[in-house]
Amino acid sequence: MAKLISSWAGGHNQDLPEHYILPPHERPGDLINVLPCDSIPVIDLGKVLSDGGDRTNIIQQILNASREFGFFQVINHGVSESLMDDAMRLFNEFFELPGEDKEYIYSEDSRKSCRVFTGSDYQIGPTQFWRDTLRHPCFPLEDSIQSWPIKPDRYRDIVSKYSVEVRKLSLKILELISIGLGMDEGYFGEEFIQIQNISVNHYPPCPNPRLTLGIRNHCDPNLITILQQGDVQGLQVFKDGNWIGVRPVPYSFVVNMGNLLQVISNGKLRSVEHRAVTNSECARTSIATFLMPSFDYCVEPAKSLVSESYPPIFKPFKYMEFIREYLSNTDNPQAVLDHFKL
Repeated sequence: MAKLISSWAGGHNQDLPEHYILPPHERPGDLINVLPCDSIPVIDLGKVLSDGGDRTNIIQQILNASREFGFFQVINHGVSESLMDDAMRLFNEFFELPGEDKEYIYSEDSRKSCRVFTGSDYQIGPTQFWRDTLRHPCFPLEDSIQSWPIKPDRYRDIVSKYSVEVRKLSLKILELISIGLGMDEGYFGEEFIQIQNISVNHYPPCPNPRLTLGIRNHCDPNLITILQQGDVQGLQVFKDGNWIGVRPVPYSFVVNMGNLLQVISNGKLRSVEHRAVTNSECARTSIATFLMPSFDYCVEPAKSLVSESYPPIFKPFKYMEFIREYLSNTDNPQAVLDHFKL
């Protein structure tokens, strides 16, 4: 599978191919080495998940982090360490498979539900990004699983368990957010979140990380993202005009507010730009789970968050309309939300 970077990249002794070199103003340069930021909150969900605990305090921590950073990390979140280890080990094994074992799901067609591809989610120009990606749906599980890879062994068994547990965590976090904002009970129920995708990004060692990116700066166009970033730093968040690194915390998940949550919260929560840098020393693998409504769902500020004193900031739109606008503005994340403002 020569098209995948992981199949041909040779590390230190090769030059970075020209089509991975970004224009000068987009290159990370020395910012690949920004120090990780210790102020991004790490929130302990243990007591809330076990016996209710001090739910008010945890909710306030989540809301504060979502307003200030659009990101936070959670520990004691209910997903077992052994399952997280199994999932990370499995996906690393997948990218180490011989090319012929991945070729049958390789596709450059973004409409294909289960595929492995390289460089970019969408064909947006000649420049590619330094990563390989495996992506497929995870919900409803019984409808999704038949399209999944069959190798490595136990792929479907482990990823099924992982997807179910991460979904439970996602719904719990959304429930805490809705309570904190004063939204209607059960707003983010199972019937709301009809799409759940897993996207595994694999970043091989890069010959010159200063000239390229693993993922360009963007905001997530979904509702919420739950990321297992592993133990290699690479995720960066844009805050107050600067890029800051998200320190890997063992057995944590990074929680990222998506564009839709900013709309539904009527601007009370933030979806912020983020990106992934590469490194020349070791490979990095991250596991992202995206949750969102169906494409024909009408997205708008929650009615319980709108009043004469706080009128709606965004107009209603179908989620498919939002995705179309998002794809036409991949180089300008802020323009997407601006398009739907009143």
